[in-house]
Amino acid sequence: MAEPTQDTSKGGGMESFAALFEASAEENDFAKEGEIITGTVVQLDRDFVVVDIGGKSEGVLSMREFGDGEDGQPAVKPGLQVDVFVESRESDDGLVKISKEKADRLKVWDEISAACEQEQLIEGTISQRVKGGLSVTIKGGVKAFLPGSQVDLRPIRNLDRLIGQTLEFKVIKFNKKRGNIVLSRRVLLEKERDELKQKTLETLQEGMTVIGTIKNITEYGAFVDLGGIDGLLHITDMSWGRVNHPSEVFNVGDKVEVKVLKYNPDTERVSLGLKQTQEDPWNHAAEAYPPGKKVTGKVMSITDYGAFVEIEPGVEGLIHVSEMSWTKKIKHPSKLLEVGQEVECQVLEVDATNKRISLGLKQLEPDPWELFTEKYQPGDKIEGKIRSITDYGVFVGIEEGVDGMVHKTDLSWSVRLNNPSDMYSKGNTLSAIILSINHDEKKVSLGVKQLFDDPWPTLLQEFPIGGVVDEAEVVATCEYGAFLRLRDGVEGLVPSQDLDEPEGGLKKGMKVKVEISSVDTVDRRLYLNMKNIGENKEKAAQRQRRAMASQQNAGPSTIGDLIKEKLGGISTAPTEGPDGEPAPEAPEATAEESEES
Repeated sequence: MAEPTQDTSKGGGMESFAALFEASAEENDFAKEGEIITGTVVQLDRDFVVVDIGGKSEGVLSMREFGDGEDGQPAVKPGLQVDVFVESRESDDGLVKISKEKADRLKVWDEISAACEQEQLIEGTISQRVKGGLSVTIKGGVKAFLPGSQVDLRPIRNLDRLIGQTLEFKVIKFNKKRGNIVLSRRVLLEKERDELKQKTLETLQEGMTVIGTIKNITEYGAFVDLGGIDGLLHITDMSWGRVNHPSEVFNVGDKVEVKVLKYNPDTERVSLGLKQTQEDPWNHAAEAYPPGKKVTGKVMSITDYGAFVEIEPGVEGLIHVSEMSWTKKIKHPSKLLEVGQEVECQVLEVDATNKRISLGLKQLEPDPWELFTEKYQPGDKIEGKIRSITDYGVFVGIEEGVDGMVHKTDLSWSVRLNNPSDMYSKGNTLSAIILSINHDEKKVSLGVKQLFDDPWPTLLQEFPIGGVVDEAEVVATCEYGAFLRLRDGVEGLVPSQDLDEPEGGLKKGMKVKVEISSVDTVDRRLYLNMKNIGENKEKAAQRQRRAMASQQNAGPSTIGDLIKEKLGGISTAPTEGPDGEPAPEAPEATAEESEES
């Protein structure tokens, strides 16, 4: 066959090829339609490639079917062997219709079919997300389907992150007629996992340290892939410190070195620990945090009784609510501290065996008690506001953080109070003498009556029964009478039945005229009268004589008398009325009041 020459005139190469092959058309032994045969490139044109397919037959392929080479030139040269698909016999132009692309696709399908039958692996690139899974491009641009359930051993939520990855797959379903190919990567991973698992189980032992990969994270821990077998790293074994959620420590895919805590070959359950690969910080806590040392930590949690502070990972101490302030009464720690707050405190006590450290906030400031004891001693006079009143005494603020108590028996020489609130009010300023200081219990005892000398040795001479005081000062009023001050250190009670109130009533600070109606020298009580002053002078003289005799017969006080005086009744009613008749008895002191006395 004469070698065809290139015709560059108008009409192009196709007419030249047709004229060339027309003479020998009858002699051609055509390949069968639908077959793939190997031909040889015999000539190149600008847009076409002539391929000798044997039997004196030739076909033409488009230059585009070969693509470009590395240097930008066509990736085809004369003499190149190429597989083509015979689409039809010679046409009127004397050429056989062939296709390299179809040949390539059919070859790929044959390879895929063989791989499916022989359970071989094929390589492909994940190209896009489709309904139910992913589309994979394999050899020759053939598209295959990768179901979502076959992507990995566990479901993957974000399949888009796999797009563009080139991986190996196994063909699990193949239908050439329908062009349906289904792939799986899971079966490969399962096989690899089983092989790794067998190898891991042969060497796994309790106490050994292994390296794994974080596979999954839950609220209670993380699952670690040790190589075909998963182990559970519980949240309590992640750190010596406090971990609120495993995601604070790990991300899926992290490499981690852990210790095998427990391993059951029968159930293949493995418990792992991360903190066990590190030294327990409590081993050096006693040396690192001696009592008195100042430390800074982070508030990790707050309870009703205090706040837990982390002073280093794994070491937490408790600031008890009682150690938060010298002067303030903290109702709840959350009023002073909040979770996450950095706080400076002082170590009070360390119990490394039980992993406990006691911390204090108030110790960073001077102790008000120490300042008080340096400034005051028994016998000193103080002045302060009444902070609170109870049925047994009055609490007075002396210095910031230090209160003293005046027991009700130490409020007056000449009256006895059922309740101190009958004479005193919260917020009033009160002067007193420091009677004693209890350093162990940090308590201060005060006395108001001790500001003045005991008036009783000369009281009957100074204020005889029947005597009149023109300007007695109203101190307080209550439901059973009024308290009046005759002079500093001497008060008396006007019972309700003996009151003669002026228009507008009695008011504190008012000056009124009163009569001494009764004096009890034994229980030390002084009673006054505002009605019919001076009308019963004879009876008053009799009561005065009896009182003087009673005082003279009393003699020196015994220990029993002193105890009786200290623990005496709390009655404020006179032993006898203004007319000499016995007066109603006041209630006896309760056991609690006697004990407080």
